[in-house]
Amino acid sequence: MAFHSHIEHEDHHHHGHDHECHEHGHGEGAAPQEHHHHEGECCCSHAGHHHGHHHGYADVTGTKLLWTSLLNITFTIIEVVGGIISNSLSLLSDALHNLADSSAIFLAYIAHLVSKRKPDVRKTFGYKRFEIIAAFINAVILIGICLYLFVEAYRRFMNPEPIKGLVMLIVAIAGLLANLISVIILHSRKGSNLNVRAAYLHLMGDTLSSVAVILGGLCIWLWNVVWVDPLITVLVGIYIIWHTWGVLRESTDILMQGTPPGLDLKGVAGTIEAVPGVKGVHHMHAWRLNDAQIHLEAHVDLEDDLQLSQAERLRAHIADLLRDGYGIAHITLQMEHHPGACELSGGCDCLPDKGVCC
Repeated sequence: MAFHSHIEHEDHHHHGHDHECHEHGHGEGAAPQEHHHHEGECCCSHAGHHHGHHHGYADVTGTKLLWTSLLNITFTIIEVVGGIISNSLSLLSDALHNLADSSAIFLAYIAHLVSKRKPDVRKTFGYKRFEIIAAFINAVILIGICLYLFVEAYRRFMNPEPIKGLVMLIVAIAGLLANLISVIILHSRKGSNLNVRAAYLHLMGDTLSSVAVILGGLCIWLWNVVWVDPLITVLVGIYIIWHTWGVLRESTDILMQGTPPGLDLKGVAGTIEAVPGVKGVHHMHAWRLNDAQIHLEAHVDLEDDLQLSQAERLRAHIADLLRDGYGIAHITLQMEHHPGACELSGGCDCLPDKGVCC
């Protein structure tokens, strides 16, 4: 007997009414069932599911991303002009940094809008992962800009150029004010998801960069120490890469469907195998759809050839254990009894040193 079931739990991380439903099963010999749905009705049981009404939270996040983007675009134009007039690399680099950040924050805003679209026949999981893609692109762009600025800073070290420190100082102070306003706007939403976190890191980097440019402008204006300009550029770049690397690593891990950090697959397997009537578990996969929603699928070997209704009750019990014990939102279990069931469904591979197949 091979019994396949699929259950999803939407927790407090998910906003709105994009109900990706799903509690269904397939068993050998089970007669097909007709499903009659009324408009707006979900095709599955939602027992134990909690659907919050958080449209306001999502709308506030999108609005703040938009205002932050517009503010940064406006100031970037001012900073480019000031950088050209003062001949300051650190100011121009800050302007380039701000330009990239403005684009990145606007991309984060677009990603935020797209991620709220409902699942369809082409994107059955919905569009939540679009925010992860945006976070990845933002991180790559930011690191690339820093590497470019390192090259320009080296060139300025080798061939110092005169800089108008007072102009540099005035523009940098204006930049600091603009960046502080942007940071304040996004601060309350910085932990909402990886996409907003990436945008917030852009702004924090901009703020630090403005402070450094102000200090550099003072040194150049008062003492004509022009080598401070490329030095500040390098220091700010190192700081930005240090903080951006975490976003790049996490977004890459999600896109590669890596096992969620903190989720012990061996512990999950042990929980399933400890259930009476379960002989073993294999073909186990765990991944994240975005930075909040964990998915898991597994094949469960049964000791006895259970009836479909009995297997369903056992599956529901296992799903409850995994949902409550590990915070897994979306669980798909295939219940098997006869030895060839896994091979009939395409076979599976095993994790080394455990026998947990994935």
